[in-house]
Amino acid sequence: MSAPLIAVSGLAMRYPTGRVALTDTSLALAPGELVVILGANGCGKSTMLRCIAGMLKPTGGSVQVAGRRISSLAGRELAEARMALGMVFQNAHLVRRRSVVANVISGTLGRHRGLAITLGRLPESERPFAMTCLNQVGLTAFAEQRAGTLSGGQAQRVSVARALAQRPLALLADEPVASLDPDAAQELMGLLRRLAHDDGLGVLCVLHQPELARRFADRILGMKDGRIQFDTKPAEVKETEVAGLYVKTTETLAA
Repeated sequence: MSAPLIAVSGLAMRYPTGRVALTDTSLALAPGELVVILGANGCGKSTMLRCIAGMLKPTGGSVQVAGRRISSLAGRELAEARMALGMVFQNAHLVRRRSVVANVISGTLGRHRGLAITLGRLPESERPFAMTCLNQVGLTAFAEQRAGTLSGGQAQRVSVARALAQRPLALLADEPVASLDPDAAQELMGLLRRLAHDDGLGVLCVLHQPELARRFADRILGMKDGRIQFDTKPAEVKETEVAGLYVKTTETLAA
């Protein structure tokens, strides 16, 4: 097995309010692997993704990306390390008035400096690579179309292309199909699996749909009350284990 691309060890997160979102959480993601995290709202899935991405600083444990301890970085070092992790959210967050290709080019800005970039000008030198990213998601024909005219599924695929424009080693997807119809959801999950299996990216994806997890994931992680409950192959996950993730308990995570 390949060395982990992402290694999370003993991760803990306590918010200033006292609420504990994560407790001693560990996981590993290898290149070329699509791992899905299942769990009820509030179980800590999104918090964990944001800690891995460096958007939140955990209160305990560590996150390593390609051997670099991202959880201990700050400032410019953190910004540079985060380029290895492309984020895909529930909503595409495209600039609707801009063209599709311009939205993808915006994913390259972390590699550029200068007054023009600060003032919002996009680096036209990145257009050929942006087109390559659009080709990966099957949308080159829409390059000059305004992003606001796209369907939900198309917009989410553009958000994946924008993440690919960072040249990441891994994609972190937080409920990327939540607002999509079933056909578009399956299409997007198929895309994420191809990016993992064919292009060697590590993909860590939060879902609420066990059936999609079973169909597309290489491994499924179940989360409840801020802890990993199981980590196994889809064919080995029991229905009772999945159902148990969504059963409310009297246990509270608040300190």
